[in-house]
Amino acid sequence: MISLFSSVRCLECGHTMPPDSYAFQCGACGGFWLDAQYDCASLPNDWAAQLKERSYDLWRYQELFPFPDDWRKVSMGEGWTPLLRAEGMERETGHSGIWIKDERQHATGSFKDRQAAVAVSALKNQGVDEIVLASTGNAAAAYAAYCARAGIKLWVFVTGSVPAEKMRELALYGAEVIKITGTYDQAKTVAADFAARRNIYLDRGAKSIPCKESMKTIAFEIAEQMPRTTDGRWQAPDWYVQAVSGGIGPLGVLKGFVELKAAGIIDRIPKIAVVQTEGCSPMVRSWEKGLAKAEIVEQPDSLITVLATGRPGMAYEILKRASDEYGGAMVAVSDGEAFRAMRHIARLEGLSMEPAASVAFAGFDKLLGAGYIHSDEQVVINCSGHTFSAEKYTLEDRYIFNLTIDSPAEMRPMEGLTTALEELDEQITTIVLIDDNPYDSRLIRRLLKNHKHYRVFEAHSGTDGLDLVRQRRPDLVVLDLMMPGMDGFGVLDELKGDPRTAKIPVIIVSAKTLTKHDSARLKRHAESVWQKGNFSARQLVEHVVDVVEHDDRELIQAPEEYPSTAIDEQPLASFGKKDRLRILVVDDYVPEARLIRRLLETRQRFEVVEAHSGTEALDLIEKIPPDLIILDLMLPDISGEELLIGFRVSEVTTKTPVIVVTSKEIDPDMRARLAPNIDSIWSKAMLDRSSFLAHVEYILPE
Repeated sequence: MISLFSSVRCLECGHTMPPDSYAFQCGACGGFWLDAQYDCASLPNDWAAQLKERSYDLWRYQELFPFPDDWRKVSMGEGWTPLLRAEGMERETGHSGIWIKDERQHATGSFKDRQAAVAVSALKNQGVDEIVLASTGNAAAAYAAYCARAGIKLWVFVTGSVPAEKMRELALYGAEVIKITGTYDQAKTVAADFAARRNIYLDRGAKSIPCKESMKTIAFEIAEQMPRTTDGRWQAPDWYVQAVSGGIGPLGVLKGFVELKAAGIIDRIPKIAVVQTEGCSPMVRSWEKGLAKAEIVEQPDSLITVLATGRPGMAYEILKRASDEYGGAMVAVSDGEAFRAMRHIARLEGLSMEPAASVAFAGFDKLLGAGYIHSDEQVVINCSGHTFSAEKYTLEDRYIFNLTIDSPAEMRPMEGLTTALEELDEQITTIVLIDDNPYDSRLIRRLLKNHKHYRVFEAHSGTDGLDLVRQRRPDLVVLDLMMPGMDGFGVLDELKGDPRTAKIPVIIVSAKTLTKHDSARLKRHAESVWQKGNFSARQLVEHVVDVVEHDDRELIQAPEEYPSTAIDEQPLASFGKKDRLRILVVDDYVPEARLIRRLLETRQRFEVVEAHSGTEALDLIEKIPPDLIILDLMLPDISGEELLIGFRVSEVTTKTPVIVVTSKEIDPDMRARLAPNIDSIWSKAMLDRSSFLAHVEYILPE
């Protein structure tokens, strides 16, 4: 049977859109919290009987998945984890009807494999080959494994509190790991900025349709696995208990039970118990105060770092409404209570679990003791993850990047972030040297390392080099031509013939004397050709920097008097500029103007010009009329409001769209004055890069 997917609903404004598994943003309000809707009433009466003929994994519930039957799955047998009767806990508490959903049985040991399987499958079907993820640990491991299986490059941003063993596990799968010395929420901010600047897909977690849909399969399995009712129907528990960080697990489980109830398969929606650590419990604190929106925890203080999300956002609002409608509770436990529960359940039930999973069991004890859970109620507790077992000494630490965000009191907002991201750009730049002479390759490596903190890998044969390039997907290849077996020409043909590596620039550094045929062959595929021994270290290094960092400066070429000079090609940075839309960024604070410029340049169809004063902006619009103006209101010579009037008076910009991006507090009167002359106002402090880019794309369509 085909999917019953009927529409997409925006959870922020209620707007309904046609069914689209890859819907990204609400067409009415621009919100990102989207939800797949189904015609649950059309589910066949014998659905439960049909399921018995299907494979036992999360993909068995295809009617309530928003994907076509012929969808290509990236799978490792995820789903259909055991539902265990907690006999030891029942004996100890005198409470019958305690069940444990054992999510430790997945490929990477946690319930996040469900999310990774569905999300990565969706990306694979979209043709995405590179993604960015911020994680506290388990999601990173799951995505790293599934991305490896799918051939997708993964950038993972984690906090410094994530165990080194876990980071090495990620690197073992081939993920690029960036360690942030800050909070998880800061890691998410940096990851979003990184993705926007490099135009890479950013995983949006609970906001995306595939991620949330994956988690509702837990509810389906629980209802199917629990003892049937007297008339043979599926049964839902009275309570579902889970430790929570961002909340994607309970959100999905709640959605699954709601859909089963709408289809008439179960007779009630379980009460959801949200359990957090006391050191980072924004949901619990807000629920105890009866707040409709969650208060933010800026500095989490818990040893259980995988649950340290201080900004739950709309996830709390959804779970709070469910608590009001169906019953439920939110409770916090101390780290000590969680660690004691971890040891206790291991000895009582024989289940070894990570501290984040034991938080749920400590929360169950509290809820039971406080009288929330009654003795005759059926309870399912999610054992969300196993104790990790990463290979501690398998990989060197060079596979992990360290990013420190300095924020001294005197530093301007975003300045520390800008500096850190510039350092990260250098650290993640990867170069592969392919030369059968290790002395030559190591000499080039030392030259580069003396000037830049690039990551440089060496291969000493064409075959090994080709494999290394396909594995690492570097920013640049430096290639020798004369090698035994597969020579440099063969390597170059393979690289340019493979869509995964075709766009990687290649610099030839070789002692070979080139024929006219050789030169013509290389001219089609190489950035430049350098004759060994006929260039200075400075010239080569500056040329490499120009190629990998895509500077606006003209590329430095090998000197003309040398036998083999750089190929006479137009610099990459200037391709297509005459056809690009022009954007003027007006901001007196250079780092912030530069940050917005780089963000916009990731789209590669915009030419961005900066002006750092009102006077400079007015001069520029007369010389080069822009297609869009991005304006800060606080300038040293002319106020933003006055400059805006100047734009509207000028014939060249009277109809040019203007977006205000500012740190200035905008009161209602000023907003009313600005409204007739601008398209939108964005706060620098709350600027969401993805939303901002989407807005610019809307204003300046193809």
